[in-house]
Amino acid sequence: MENRAIKIFSPMNNKISLKIIPGHFATNFSHINFYIDMTSIKTRQNEALEAAKSMVDQNDMNFVVDTIVCMDGCEVIGGFLAMELSNAGILSMNSHKTIYVISPEYNSAGQIIFRDSNQSAISGKNILLLVASVTTGNTVSKSLECIKYYGGKIQRINALFSAVDKLEGILVHTIFRLKDIPEYKNYNINDCPFCKAHQKIEAIVNGFGYTKLY
Repeated sequence: MENRAIKIFSPMNNKISLKIIPGHFATNFSHINFYIDMTSIKTRQNEALEAAKSMVDQNDMNFVVDTIVCMDGCEVIGGFLAMELSNAGILSMNSHKTIYVISPEYNSAGQIIFRDSNQSAISGKNILLLVASVTTGNTVSKSLECIKYYGGKIQRINALFSAVDKLEGILVHTIFRLKDIPEYKNYNINDCPFCKAHQKIEAIVNGFGYTKLY
């Protein structure tokens, strides 16, 4: 399937690109017609830095960030983003005037959790949630629910790609939007036209990557 990959450059920054692969793919909550590969943005130093720079909007600086919660393997971007926000003058209420960068875990039941040693970076803190992609919004909603459960105050959602503009009343700030991939479709599992046409699923996908089924 990799030989079908098409490179898309961000309209915000031509140093950032992702790959889209057409096909029939399954996420936890839906089926999609494009797998969006953001591996290079998340793992290459220069692209991760450019992504972080693109997430800092000089015209939108009126918020506080104490902690960046990284999902989907976005820790490298999260580290650069903390640096870029600090350099831009974004306030942190932490006593040491610097930003925490942490990631949750998943327990055996698939629930998102924060270990005791990390909970002090969540409870009572102003949180920026950093995710790779927002498609249906279900996974991000679970992340928001988890952060609120541990006492965090959601200030902002940043994504590399988002198919939605808002989630739970919070604007999703993203580098790639649905209009950048206009043919992207997200189907309810019971209404997937590929399934109805008996077309096999090529891979199981999530924010971390994909696993081929054949």
